[in-house]
Amino acid sequence: MGISKLTTDKVKERVDIEEVVGDYVPLKKKGQNMWACCPFHNEKSPSFSISPAKQIYKCFGCGKAGDPIQFVMDIEGIGFTEAIRHLAGKYGIEVEEDETRTPEQDQAQNERESLYIALGFARDFFVKNLQSPEGKSIGLSYFKERGFTPAIIEKFDLGYALDGWDNLLKEAKSAGFQEEILLKSGLILQKEGDASRVYDRFRGRVIFPIHNIGGKPIGFGARILTKDKNQPKYINSPETAVYHKSDVLYGMYQAKKAIRDKDNCYLVEGYTDVVSLHLSGIENVVASSGTSLTDGQIKLIKRFTDQVTVLYDGDSAGIKASLRGIDLLLEGGLNVKAVVFPDGEDPDSYSRKVGTQAFQDYLQENSRDFIGFKIGLFQVEFAKNPIRKAEVIREVIQSIGKIPDPIIRSVYAKEASTLLEVEEDVIHTELNKSLIKTQKDQYQKQQEFPTQESPFEEFLPTEEKSSFSEILKVQEREMVRLLLNYGWEMLDQEELHLCDYLLSETEELKFETPVFEKILITYRQILSRGEVPTVEFFIRQKDEEMRQVVIDLITPRHEVSTAWHEKHQIFITSETDNLSLTGFKTILRLKRRVVQKMMEEAKLKIKTAESEKEADLNIDELQRIYFELKKVQLEIDKELGIVIG
Repeated sequence: MGISKLTTDKVKERVDIEEVVGDYVPLKKKGQNMWACCPFHNEKSPSFSISPAKQIYKCFGCGKAGDPIQFVMDIEGIGFTEAIRHLAGKYGIEVEEDETRTPEQDQAQNERESLYIALGFARDFFVKNLQSPEGKSIGLSYFKERGFTPAIIEKFDLGYALDGWDNLLKEAKSAGFQEEILLKSGLILQKEGDASRVYDRFRGRVIFPIHNIGGKPIGFGARILTKDKNQPKYINSPETAVYHKSDVLYGMYQAKKAIRDKDNCYLVEGYTDVVSLHLSGIENVVASSGTSLTDGQIKLIKRFTDQVTVLYDGDSAGIKASLRGIDLLLEGGLNVKAVVFPDGEDPDSYSRKVGTQAFQDYLQENSRDFIGFKIGLFQVEFAKNPIRKAEVIREVIQSIGKIPDPIIRSVYAKEASTLLEVEEDVIHTELNKSLIKTQKDQYQKQQEFPTQESPFEEFLPTEEKSSFSEILKVQEREMVRLLLNYGWEMLDQEELHLCDYLLSETEELKFETPVFEKILITYRQILSRGEVPTVEFFIRQKDEEMRQVVIDLITPRHEVSTAWHEKHQIFITSETDNLSLTGFKTILRLKRRVVQKMMEEAKLKIKTAESEKEADLNIDELQRIYFELKKVQLEIDKELGIVIG
């Protein structure tokens, strides 16, 4: 079923953009707005703006923009209805179903939403199985043996899959789930060569649900407890429409608040490592679940912190094999430290062995930055082998070269010089070679796969786009920006709104930029109905282009610091100090560009008439029109204070 309009309206009234975005990225206040590094693309300095007053977000880097509902849709990759359900759950709003929907509409509801429902059902089924006789004797006993408390078991939704071919399948079918959805969610399998035979994927195993950032189960990891050599120790859910392994870290839902608070993320390998660290009072921990680190997982960490500490098992061969992960973390703009456990120990076993306090002390005392850690790994190897030392130096320099920040690169180069007993100039020389090679590789890649132009670049006054037509777009944009931001403000000493003035002065103009013309037409239509054209109305339009442009126009890129006035008594005028003058000059600049474009068109017609000697083109008349337009331009220039020699 769908969601009633009443529920949707309640969610829209209750949601707060700062709270919603703050669940995913750390926010910092600057002026009236909040800022963060964009969760949708890689960046070093924050360009992601959140306006609590307008309840919108806007990234000036990648162009993403919208309201709280759109943010949840973008960040979770879900539809509108699903986003409303998500936010209703966050704010404790009861979801009322839309009873007017037809059975056909119910059947055609979003597949992703159906998958989430099926996966949630499976999670509850596995949790309930822990209380069955089989679940207690096998699953619950295993968890208790590892020291997992009832609170921890509940926190991670740990469960058990009964040892049978179709326990989940039968239960799900009796609850009304179709085989197609169960197959697409990865909960059941089809027998090879016999599509009619389906059975449970997870059987006779303890279950570790994998949650998305919002807390919904999207997949499962399952561990076998018997010593069956024909069965893998762990099996996991396959890739589905809602579960993409490369973008998920186990435990991130439970860890995100602690990662933000501690400004550090511990990175481990397996499910039990994460749970054991929580038992030791360390909640800012996630796992890559035994897979190699991916760009998506690194971006996920960077949403919450720039600091990551990798915890390695006490196995030097395994550590050396996984060093590639450190380079990826550095390349992703993270500051990396590492901790190595004693031989034969991993985070899970060592935390249980030494206890909570001793384990926490060990992490604090043995945390080393990646340079000292990497050099220490190979110190014994190159102590008596100069060739091996040269190889290690190059490997260390390559790692430093992955760091985007030049200042941090310089600091690590100095430290590497000291630890490796190599001249710092040599380190910098080799580092520069490495950086140049990287830049060449990136350039070649860009030539093969050119980046997409920003959706608003066509409106910017760049040198490459200096034609009168392009500059006219800039003035159209400015006029629409004023209309949207201050249209309903009263003009000083005049009994009319700014929107009345702007619209009357542009009544006979047709804007060349289609989206701006569309906004103007919509604005006029709303006014003609006797309604107020609010920004909220435009933001909630289904027209994606219009919605994105409106958000771009109402979101300021920079703010003047209050310190200018409060601390230094420096007063800076703003466009709102005299809206009458601001509106007047905006219209003049727009009309000036329109006149200049008409003059250019007249000049072209004169050239065409002269070159082709066409009798039907009256050159004298065209010249007269041109000079009349020139007079208009000069009058406008005089009003604007523009002096042209």
